Amino acid sequence: MTIGIDIGGTNLSFGQVRDGQLKQVFSVPSFAPGATLEQTMEYMVSNIRRIFTKDTEKIGIGVPSVVDVDRGIVYDTQNIPSWKEVPLKEYLEDVFKVPVAVNNDANCYAMGIYGKFPANDKPKSLVALTLGTGVGIGIIENGRLFCGQNCGAGELGCLPYKDSILEDYCSKKFFTGSGWDSKEASKAAKEGNHDALLLFDEFGKHLGALVCAVLYAYDPAVVAFGGGIANNYPLFCQSMENYLSEHFPYRKTLERLKVDIFTDSDIPVVGASLI
Repeated sequence: MTIGIDIGGTNLSFGQVRDGQLKQVFSVPSFAPGATLEQTMEYMVSNIRRIFTKDTEKIGIGVPSVVDVDRGIVYDTQNIPSWKEVPLKEYLEDVFKVPVAVNNDANCYAMGIYGKFPANDKPKSLVALTLGTGVGIGIIENGRLFCGQNCGAGELGCLPYKDSILEDYCSKKFFTGSGWDSKEASKAAKEGNHDALLLFDEFGKHLGALVCAVLYAYDPAVVAFGGGIANNYPLFCQSMENYLSEHFPYRKTLERLKVDIFTDSDIPVVGASLI
């Protein structure tokens, strides 16, 4: 039995996972604003104890920040001001006496998606893109995460694009910048609103530019989309595919590429348990 933990800006999710299957899960509000490092650690430990048993063999944690994967040190975590440099692995191993693995949340999401594929049909290479408040990217090659030296591999959303960076055009920021809430835009588009439909059409073109960058950089067998905006894939898939056909020069790559959508709520926690 392993425990997977997803540290989000709004909620913390804790799950028991056995053989890649979620057996029990619960969520609690994220750390209180202004909480000290000691208070956040006490909160983490008290919630882990709720599902920690004598059968627990390992704890895996996904965090929205840069991570020293080998030492399990977390740096400058988004939305948690007191987490400037946190030896999370060492701290929790001292408390629970089991191995602890820590990684970036996008990498955990990629592992969760990889775990969804049947054992006899795992892709050789997979790039997962989470489309939410920002853009997260996780890369898997031959069943292993590729993190880079500072757990920063795959930050293609930071590449220059138009008047800003790709992330600003491939996440909720794009809708906000266009005067829409992404959920309201989704509802309006599904009801046939012309302006909302055009907005998603434009979003698909920008996402096509990001996928081009992914293909140039990693040439994966599978590109998998997750995150809240991925639920709207039918609204932007055609314009994304059109962009790829027009701008990506290698036809055979596009013919062989598989695109999948994964929005199951268990993915972040299961993925954390697999790192």
